[in-house]
Amino acid sequence: MKSSNYLYLQFADVIENQIKSGLLSVGDKLPSIREVCAETGYSMSTVSKAYYEVESRSLIESRPQSGYYVSNISARIIAEPSASTPILTVENIEREDLVDLVYGDMRKKNLTMLSLGFPSNELLPIAKLNKGMVQAMRQLPNSGTSYEEIQGNSNLRKEIARWSFTWGGSLTEEDIITTPGCISAISDCLLTLTKPGDTIITESPVYFGILQLASSLGLHVMELPTNMTTGIELEAVKKTLAANKVKACVLMSNFSNPSGSMMPNEHKKEIVRLMDFYNVPLIEDDIHGDLYFGASRPTNCKTYDESGIVLCCSSVSKSLAPGYRVGWVSPGKFKKEVLRTKLYHTISSPTITHEVVGDFLKNGRYENHLRKIRQILNRNCNNYINTVLESFPAGTKVSQPQGGFFLWVELDQKIDTAAFYHLALKHNISIAPGRIFSFQNQFSNCMRLSFGLPWSNELRESIRTLGRLAAKQL
Repeated sequence: MKSSNYLYLQFADVIENQIKSGLLSVGDKLPSIREVCAETGYSMSTVSKAYYEVESRSLIESRPQSGYYVSNISARIIAEPSASTPILTVENIEREDLVDLVYGDMRKKNLTMLSLGFPSNELLPIAKLNKGMVQAMRQLPNSGTSYEEIQGNSNLRKEIARWSFTWGGSLTEEDIITTPGCISAISDCLLTLTKPGDTIITESPVYFGILQLASSLGLHVMELPTNMTTGIELEAVKKTLAANKVKACVLMSNFSNPSGSMMPNEHKKEIVRLMDFYNVPLIEDDIHGDLYFGASRPTNCKTYDESGIVLCCSSVSKSLAPGYRVGWVSPGKFKKEVLRTKLYHTISSPTITHEVVGDFLKNGRYENHLRKIRQILNRNCNNYINTVLESFPAGTKVSQPQGGFFLWVELDQKIDTAAFYHLALKHNISIAPGRIFSFQNQFSNCMRLSFGLPWSNELRESIRTLGRLAAKQL
């Protein structure tokens, strides 16, 4: 691992080397932050960020009221799920029935919902949001019953622009259009940039909502080979752009759904360069970008966009309030056209909820909430990986995401997760079969598990049940 100029990363590398060399063993307790500060002279902030960074690498784990310990994941060699190898075709096969089944689980009670990717209510600051709702109704004209301006709530746009510094952006409120959620932002972009019969490219596997949206708009989708750690393969992008008439590219550069992959910075820069060279707009879904496990927020493709070719979409649906429908897009040079599309299809974003989230960002509550939920999700992720490795058949491959909500699990080829979905449902467990994340006959032995639920013994037992069921299929 290359050494970093940042002190906390240098210290994190030292700890990692001690673990991998055997100097620190599974179960060993690390010195307290105060002890390290006293011994090294490092600041509390430096040591805390270093420990947080090593925890994000799944090498150590924090235990409440006890400290940091070397994780048992650190002693395991975890097999990475296979890279995808889709056929480069525009012949798309629908998966609507299976998608409808998975979404239908939302209406059922007493299910362990490992299938749907949003945070459990127990992880959300609902009481604070309720107070914000009352305040918003008091301060908005007509108590929030009037339409917002077409571009969106000014307060919210200002705060989103200010927040862009976290990923290296320098947006202003005029650069942003609000929408009723992230998928609405992506929809506005596709409606603006494409027409029925056009071809778009994306990663594979890809969030099934993107596939269903593209299908509803009459678009052809070319799925490109994707690495489950580093994201879409650049060479495939280059060849496809050179050989095909592509109207847009849609991808998630950070903690992709469902694979959890994160593109390295150099890949993000190169993707932007390629899109600019071929004049192909890049619709970037950065909805998980704030849910990182490391010490700092990753950049996105928009960070490196100088020409306005990137339309960056995001939302608080995965981090703060799914039902508030607060999303936005920074559409670059396509702002005028996207704004017109929003006018034709939406007119206005929800007035009250957008004001609430704007205030939540403004008062620092969002940042405080993110610190807590990131730690919870990081621990959940490690607990899921541990339990999968302990409970599933030998040869199971599992991703190691550095943020977001999802584990991508690859089972033996003999197991069809579409059938496995129905089997798990009999045990009151809902999973997302891999087949719904592609228009091609891929990922039939894969599944996505969401770790957005509070960790508990019951949840651990549900994952163990999945492991036992998988073993019986062999």
